[in-house]
Amino acid sequence: MKIRRLLATAVAAAATAPAVLFCAPQASAAPTFPAAPVSPASVPVAGGAPAAGSPAKPSLTELEKAAAAAQQAYDAAVAAEAAALDAVEAALSDEAPLAVAASTALKEAETAATAKEAAEKALAEAGQRLADLPQTATSADRAQAEKDVADARAAVAEAARARTAADARAKEAVKARDDDRVAALKRLRLAREDRKKTLAAKEAADKALADARKESEAGACVPEDRLTVVATGLPAKVTAGTSVDFTVRVTNGTGRTLDEVWPYVKVEVADDLLDVEWSTAGSPDWQDADADHYAGAVEELRPGAHADVRLRLKADAAIPAGAGVASIAADYVNDDQSCGGTPEFLEYAFDVVAAAAVPAPGPTATPAPGARAQASTSTTPVTTASPAAAAPLGTLADTGTASAVPRIALAASAAVALGTGAVLTASRRRARTDD
Repeated sequence: MKIRRLLATAVAAAATAPAVLFCAPQASAAPTFPAAPVSPASVPVAGGAPAAGSPAKPSLTELEKAAAAAQQAYDAAVAAEAAALDAVEAALSDEAPLAVAASTALKEAETAATAKEAAEKALAEAGQRLADLPQTATSADRAQAEKDVADARAAVAEAARARTAADARAKEAVKARDDDRVAALKRLRLAREDRKKTLAAKEAADKALADARKESEAGACVPEDRLTVVATGLPAKVTAGTSVDFTVRVTNGTGRTLDEVWPYVKVEVADDLLDVEWSTAGSPDWQDADADHYAGAVEELRPGAHADVRLRLKADAAIPAGAGVASIAADYVNDDQSCGGTPEFLEYAFDVVAAAAVPAPGPTATPAPGARAQASTSTTPVTTASPAAAAPLGTLADTGTASAVPRIALAASAAVALGTGAVLTASRRRARTDD
């Protein structure tokens, strides 16, 4: 993955759909600089190969979703605990249905016990009357007294059975009431434990999100105007079918060593990209700039130091004559994942001209007999004019009228007039995308 430059995309959006720039949210345009932090797994190495890294961490979006889910779970647990507490209070209330049933059963058992006691007292009194009968009592009186004892004994037995049944009902009702209360208390305990667990999960998710945001902010790519680039040797005119060599110098004006710097060189003529090769002292063989227009990498560029990258621009013979532009910039990535680059493109204008037609060979003149070659007597030295160097696009006196300004520069000028669009045009746009 690399830091992408999306200036052309932003300019095209500004030139073709200005209303969108004023009305649409930032997400509708190309990602703006600062970009997301460069992870260890995505830092390119010299030669363009990605370095091996650790497994990918969750993205901020994933962590935000996890934190939101943890918050929802915690809120649900808090609500469940409150409901469980209400259930306990209801179960412990004397007005709870099971509590009312238990109270009724206990009263019935108490009544049955009282009835049994009364029956037992009646039996005792009947027995006493039978025992107190005098010897002179008639047989009818004795028979009645014995019957009273028998009836009282039967009543005691019936009262005993009623009491036993009432006691059983009371015991069952009390157990049901108590079981319900115990269950409510257990649910409350579990709800409190669940709330504590979800709170811990929520705090962990919030911390992970906060740490990721802090890491993202700390490692975000930033514009660095003390990192400068300049091109030398690029002629003002390039002939189709030829190649020209020029140099880009990258200078580290920051106060720290930049662990890896990527020179960025993009050359266009109208809608056509021109091939660019690069070479350095460390990698003298000519190599193609990569698909993202990075021309190699400079490692460990110390404070105040500079590095030169030799570049070769190839203009295909089929390229039509017209105005061209070379966009120069540089990005860097450090081992601590901090990253950034030059805030703007430095753009150089040039013209592509058609190759001169080769004249057809004519007849060879035959000197007249006796003629002698006339030697030149001029003392004026013959000089060959060196080609004019390409100048930055801002130097309009050297670039001529609008016909000499590349199409991308015209679009950039249009974007400047759009207010918000000017920000997208003047500033370099970066993003990190998968190669």
